[in-house]
Amino acid sequence: MQVLADTHGTVWALGTRDCSLQRRHQKVIEEAPAPGLTARLTEELHALAVRAARAVSYVGAGTVEFLVAGDRAHFLEMNTRLQVEHPVTEAVFGLDLVAEQIRVAEGHALEGEPPRPRGHAVEARLYAEDPAHDWAPQTGRLHRLAVPDAVRLDTGYTDGDDIGVHYDPMLAKIVAHAPTRAEAVRKLASALDRAVIHGPVTNRDLLVRSLRHKEFAEARTDTGFYDRHLPELTTPAPDPYAPLAAALADAHGRSRFGGWRNVASQPQVKRYAMGGEEHEVRYRHTRGGLAAEGVRVVHADAGLVILDVDGVRRRFEVGRYGDRVYVGATALTALPRFPDATARHAPGSLLAPMPGTVVRVAEGLTEGAAVEAGQPLLWLEAMKMQHSITAPATGTLTALHATPGQQVEPGTLLAVVEATP
Repeated sequence: MQVLADTHGTVWALGTRDCSLQRRHQKVIEEAPAPGLTARLTEELHALAVRAARAVSYVGAGTVEFLVAGDRAHFLEMNTRLQVEHPVTEAVFGLDLVAEQIRVAEGHALEGEPPRPRGHAVEARLYAEDPAHDWAPQTGRLHRLAVPDAVRLDTGYTDGDDIGVHYDPMLAKIVAHAPTRAEAVRKLASALDRAVIHGPVTNRDLLVRSLRHKEFAEARTDTGFYDRHLPELTTPAPDPYAPLAAALADAHGRSRFGGWRNVASQPQVKRYAMGGEEHEVRYRHTRGGLAAEGVRVVHADAGLVILDVDGVRRRFEVGRYGDRVYVGATALTALPRFPDATARHAPGSLLAPMPGTVVRVAEGLTEGAAVEAGQPLLWLEAMKMQHSITAPATGTLTALHATPGQQVEPGTLLAVVEATP
């Protein structure tokens, strides 16, 4: 329950918010008003929130939180500040809560009754994290962040900014408002799906799939939603035509003679890593332009590729930054024509999945120790969260390079486990 109280004894209750979709007890998707509440329970929550604010002579904007089970509400806590999800309340009530909070602090009275709510609003928190790998925070250069104008974007990042390890990994809040809940949810999912995000891994795909999940559509979500559905929501679904689009975009601008072959049957070949797998694509420079088997190349330049696939035209926006290529929502890594065998680590090598600090090594763990598959060996801390590094197989710890307090970068060799034959 959002409340706003002035120094003249007026307390406004500005509707409900639902924040049930959480990971690690931190909110991911929020909406206003909270769906599924009876009119009686909503009125009771309004009255309880106002009563709590009056009981402590509260002044300013604040949130009274409850846990709801069935038709009963249980007081949880009061947050004596604006919360991250306050924009959904602003959208529904047509208020600027930041401005109102400042006016109250200056001694102004809240005028009359609070505005009447209209429509429904949903907010998604875009995080630089990998939900499929224990929500590991991600760092690096945010090359591009562009969200359709139909929704509200609150962010402190701009293109070219670096995402570091010292702060929360939230990149932005994206908010959609519409006359009905179904329209607001659809609007937000569409905007996220069409957003251009070039940089570290984010939870964008998770957000889109969550918003389009049947339980969410029917307002049947609770705080255990991700415990039940995370595997299905994080299963990679890369576009099979993304590697070809990446190759064609890279080929644009090169002279036709640069792709010329004395033997016409030999195509150009490029390799990409996508979704944990390696993909090889082939194309040709012809008199009529670029060509590939199975599709018709309608257009290709460095930023846009259009393919005719079985009579259906598909557009691919492409961005390249070094060996990293983004085709729509799919991220790829351009691979060299001939892999460098010397660049690989020994089997059983444990590499840091993120930048962070080694906060702890398992007690008594030394080189030569026997370990079991899945056994936690050490813990990294990054962006306010700890992540355990576990043994990949049962065997012997042949090397331990990590020490408590050590700062590590992604790919740093932490330990090596030699599997038992």
